Amino acid sequence: MPTDKRVRDYCLRTNLDLILIGIIVAGYSYHGVDAELAADDNTTTDVHHVDPESQAEVAVHAVFFPWFAQLVGIAVYYVLSRYARAIPFTAMMFLIGLVIGVGVEVRTTDGVDSVVAESVSTWMQIPGELLLLIFLPGLLYVDSYSIDVHLFLKSFSQLFVFAFPMVLAGTALTALVAYYILPYEWSFDLCMTFGAILSATDPVAVSVLMNELGAPPRLRMHISGESLLNDGSAYVFFTIFRARFLYELVPDVGRNIGWGEGFALFFRLSLGGMCIGLAFGIGTVLMLYMLKYRLSGEDSVAQVVLTISVAYLTYFSSELAECSGIIGVLFLGLTVKAFGENLINNTHLMTHFWEITEMLLNTLLFTLAGCVFGGMLVDSDKTSAVNEQIFEARDWGTLFLLFFLLLAIRFFLIFAFYPLISVIGIGTSWQEAMFMSYSGLRGAVGLA
Repeated sequence: MPTDKRVRDYCLRTNLDLILIGIIVAGYSYHGVDAELAADDNTTTDVHHVDPESQAEVAVHAVFFPWFAQLVGIAVYYVLSRYARAIPFTAMMFLIGLVIGVGVEVRTTDGVDSVVAESVSTWMQIPGELLLLIFLPGLLYVDSYSIDVHLFLKSFSQLFVFAFPMVLAGTALTALVAYYILPYEWSFDLCMTFGAILSATDPVAVSVLMNELGAPPRLRMHISGESLLNDGSAYVFFTIFRARFLYELVPDVGRNIGWGEGFALFFRLSLGGMCIGLAFGIGTVLMLYMLKYRLSGEDSVAQVVLTISVAYLTYFSSELAECSGIIGVLFLGLTVKAFGENLINNTHLMTHFWEITEMLLNTLLFTLAGCVFGGMLVDSDKTSAVNEQIFEARDWGTLFLLFFLLLAIRFFLIFAFYPLISVIGIGTSWQEAMFMSYSGLRGAVGLA
């Protein structure tokens, strides 16, 4: 009998796992009591002390919202898949999240507290950097691993045009719209930051529809490959213009990045992320080779755990090295797909695991985004510190105007670059260009 199976059987027979959990809980309780006693001794020096027990209770309540969102997502998926297939799943989860966010903010404003409200509020207050670390690595890896590497390499020249010149042009055009048309009087650097956020496409619903209808592989590659690469390029542009905007607000926080430094930073973020992703990808392939034992179910599970662990570590390491974590995870997935796919013991297990992960992350992300937006709608009835409403009535009209302007920008960019993209790579047709213009939806990366 393998050693790991003997250890697991021993844990089951002796309840060692429950004992370990009990020790951890007891230790946590001990430290909580110790902290509370220490706080009692220092009450004269810290009048703003927060009860550790209440903090722990809020942390426990935070576990409720993600799984409640998944249960709601299952019900929504059942209804849409049987009776309303034309409605996108992620859009419906956003609307449900909006209702939840409005309800939570109303109850909180009225002084009514509950476990649900505490759980949702805790997630709504998570910092943006942590949200990126929670959602992006899993979503990016499953997209990059699911791609056809051979077709990706053949169409790379087209995808490069989609992801870099077209994203930069889309960022600039959206910034011009925000600067000259939107009634907010933003600075140009803020408008460029706004444009970078809205320049990344995320065709989740479109990809599902194409798979169901049997769309041509070339069209699927254009849409999915563009989404993969422009996630990384859009985030790089966002990083550059956000630094410039923060410099306008607080010079000590941001950086006044010029054209030369901007190009250097762009190549450092993109090429650095690519090198880190390739390095982690090669290491993952070597470990997959070491775990290549098809008769062992445990080795198959270990391979799955390896991929998700490396995906998150690649993103974290890239960001720690001040490179693009998005591009790092992208090249990690492509490397594993190209050189490690034949080393996977159970391809069905790997595929199904990442499909489950994708649904969990997308469901939670779009529900949470709806909650945050719903909270903003309720806060628009209040006044902020500068006596300005967060969301006014005119913003609804601006929102719909922006939607049609973004659609027009998408059409303009696709057909402006059509003479080039139709003759390089694997080519394209005007019918596919028309479909790509309509499929330029925004989603996960922009929301995160």
